[in-house]
Amino acid sequence: EGGGATSNNGKVEIVTVGTTEKVPRRARLVATGIYGHGSVPRVDNPLIHLAQAVAKVGTWQTPMRLNDTTRAYFEKEAAMSGPEQAARYNALLKSSPPDSVQQYLALHEPSQYSMLRTSVVPTIMKAGVGANVIPSEAEATLDIRALPDEDITKFFEEMKKVIDDPAVRIEPITGNLRPAGPPSRLDTDMYHSIEKVSKEMFPGAVVLPTMSTGASDMAQLRAKGIPSYGIGPVSSEQDSAQYGAHGDVERLLESSVYQFVEFTWRVVMNVLN
Repeated sequence: EGGGATSNNGKVEIVTVGTTEKVPRRARLVATGIYGHGSVPRVDNPLIHLAQAVAKVGTWQTPMRLNDTTRAYFEKEAAMSGPEQAARYNALLKSSPPDSVQQYLALHEPSQYSMLRTSVVPTIMKAGVGANVIPSEAEATLDIRALPDEDITKFFEEMKKVIDDPAVRIEPITGNLRPAGPPSRLDTDMYHSIEKVSKEMFPGAVVLPTMSTGASDMAQLRAKGIPSYGIGPVSSEQDSAQYGAHGDVERLLESSVYQFVEFTWRVVMNVLN
């Protein structure tokens, strides 16, 4: 997984090949205070401190940084896009991209926005035992997806500065972490095979190397020096938006599954031959 193809009005326009991926580095924010009765407001109420910290990190625009894969991705996207979209993608390739372009992506193309940076997304909050009890502790879980070369220790130090609240501490969640590995190269026989079969099965489609914002078992392989490439079946732009990964109505056309089997077979056989 980690790649795929996108169709528009029944025609495949883009085939993405995952050559690298972001690295999960989750953490908890924990706020502590003195418990009390809900009828008596307290300035050290952990929920208030936690809520403020979550709001800060949830809206924090972390530094943007391109790598070889994402630079190639946006270069090719710019070459095949209309004037307005191409201008935005080309702006990302400059040394100091304007905030307005990044904010546009955050609002309208969140996947591309995530490809530009280490992302921080609050996903779970826990606190309290009763409506009339101020809890002594509250916590939130952060799903952090780091760029492959991110120094996570320095990143947490910067996050602490952003939160700027001694009542809130950052607790990295460790154990069974996927390792960071170098991107898989674009000049291997396997990558060339994927390109060749993509053009044969989907005439006119553009093949893009991409960095997955999710995570897969390719991380362990790449860390061992094994070139690994993410591929996937065809989905329409509408299905990707409405029925995508982890949704409660996630779905895929049956016909695209059969087509993907053929695609995989042809890619492998092309390398073997």
